[in-house]
Amino acid sequence: MAVVERVGNALPHPFWLFWVLAGILAVVSAGLAAAGVSVIAPDGEPVAVRNLVSGDGLAMAVSTMIDNFAEFPPMATIVTVIMGVAVAERSGLLAAAMRAGVARVPASLVVFAVAFAGTVSHVASAAAYVILVPLGGLAFRAVGRSPVLGIVVAYTAIASGYDASPVPTPNDAIFAGITTTAARIVDPSVTVSPVSNWFFNIASSVVLALVITLVTKLVLARRPDLDIDPDAPDDDVDGLTLQPAQRAGLRRAGLALLVFAVLLTAAVLPVASPLRGDGGAIAESPLMDGIGAVIAVLFGLLGIVYGRAAGTVTSAADVPKLMAEGIRQMAPVLALFFAIAQFLAWFDWSHVGDVLAVVASDALRTTGVPIPVVFLMVLAVLTVVNVMITSGSAMWAIAAPVIVPMLMLVEVPPETTQALFRIADSGSTAITPMSPYFVMALGFLQRYRKDAGIGTLASYTLPLAVAMTVVWTALFLAWWALGIPLGPGAPVR
Repeated sequence: MAVVERVGNALPHPFWLFWVLAGILAVVSAGLAAAGVSVIAPDGEPVAVRNLVSGDGLAMAVSTMIDNFAEFPPMATIVTVIMGVAVAERSGLLAAAMRAGVARVPASLVVFAVAFAGTVSHVASAAAYVILVPLGGLAFRAVGRSPVLGIVVAYTAIASGYDASPVPTPNDAIFAGITTTAARIVDPSVTVSPVSNWFFNIASSVVLALVITLVTKLVLARRPDLDIDPDAPDDDVDGLTLQPAQRAGLRRAGLALLVFAVLLTAAVLPVASPLRGDGGAIAESPLMDGIGAVIAVLFGLLGIVYGRAAGTVTSAADVPKLMAEGIRQMAPVLALFFAIAQFLAWFDWSHVGDVLAVVASDALRTTGVPIPVVFLMVLAVLTVVNVMITSGSAMWAIAAPVIVPMLMLVEVPPETTQALFRIADSGSTAITPMSPYFVMALGFLQRYRKDAGIGTLASYTLPLAVAMTVVWTALFLAWWALGIPLGPGAPVR
């Protein structure tokens, strides 16, 4: 763990990492272009590597920099989704929903309740850690179990199940945009929807919660070191209890969700609905094209309804203020997007990605490596990388331009590759000290055990993380073998 921490700390901030990668790309493209490297693209046309260091490369880089940022696929979608989610989060809806999900749960169900709440909580992005991890400790203590175990269960459910949310999240929009950019290296007409992995995510969230429940009961609960310090602070278990106004807000938000679902279904149900596509299609339709806006409106509506009842939204002027606060919170991500957008655009222009994808796919065909074995190889590499680079968007932006086109050329849809990435991006997150939330979870743990260190938390989370990764991988392979769609209009094969 100490080695991982030292190596990870030696890496630059993801923003600078992409400029370093861009410099490496420039050198590689110059060398390959000088050697006259080219391949035959799937359409039969020759594609040669272009030199980024040349006059044409410099002109392209300077003239397209603003357009690259403005047209970066996740940009508009993620800002739109965040504005809606920010209203739901900052009105208190998401925190109240998490508290309601773990409050008054019987002792026999508390592990599953906290674990499943961890997967659902991802809609709140980073706030999920701040809200649910201490609540996990409170929930376990309320039923007479060790709060240490509650903190571990909540943290691992969030970290190692981060991309398995049954509710569409801002991350879905980010991943879909990056996958779309990578897929267009092979097919310019491809568009990956933010809900392209939705069916798989729903199943994954339930399966992972069950895995956490079993491993916790069979392994972690039998550890002899779950006792808390004698002088540990007494928690106010009443902190799980919702105030009457909050309960009223949740009831009204639930009713608003039901009304929204009924109205949307009624609007989409007719075959001639303007929200459907050609021939009454739903997968390729205006509804799916604007699914990010639908998600934003839904969360914004629920946040307003809850806020009016709970007293956190008192006037119409409060709504744009909450939206603005959400966008301010996203400022570091938007700065990272600027660097990612340039790297991906330059990678595409240089045709280095085309060469790598064609060469790698040809190697897969000639060697006859079964696709499931390829999946496992990709998963293993990305899981190791995730220990060092814990930013999912950064890691996917690095890996997608090579992996997505490579697998597309052996007839693996980009949505399937993205689903595979979700496992790698989540599994090892709970055990790496490079995650800032690992340190935060350790702080919560030290409330009850002052002598707890990095190794202590890692020893608790490791059995859960390994079991979750193994079972989630098995679920993915079974899903692929059975040919079940990953989401609306997203076949797995």
